[in-house]
Amino acid sequence: QVQLVESGGGLVQPGESLRLSCTASGFPFNETGMRWYRQAPGKERELVGTIGPDGTYTDYRDSLKGRFTISRDNAKNTVYLQMNAMNTEDTAMYYCNARIRGIHNWGQGTQVTVSS
Repeated sequence: QVQLVESGGGLVQPGESLRLSCTASGFPFNETGMRWYRQAPGKERELVGTIGPDGTYTDYRDSLKGRFTISRDNAKNTVYLQMNAMNTEDTAMYYCNARIRGIHNWGQGTQVTVSS
């Protein structure tokens, strides 16, 4: 079955960086576009960005362009989210997503808190 496992969350101070990982199994990872989402307390889940199957295509939420970068290592079945110059508005639960045959599959999420 499809499994997505996020890791790398934690507490950081404003201005610092953090890299999240999502390891996938149960589907052809190297043929599947991947997405990162986040959900802040009291807010709806929002799309952070997308990466194509071979990593050559990426797209980001406008407000995050220039600070966040998504990459992938198909040999490791892993997609990454690099977050730089973080601020308190980046505090959220971050989720990995794979849409397979029209069905959205989610990981359990990893919590990121930005606080001084």
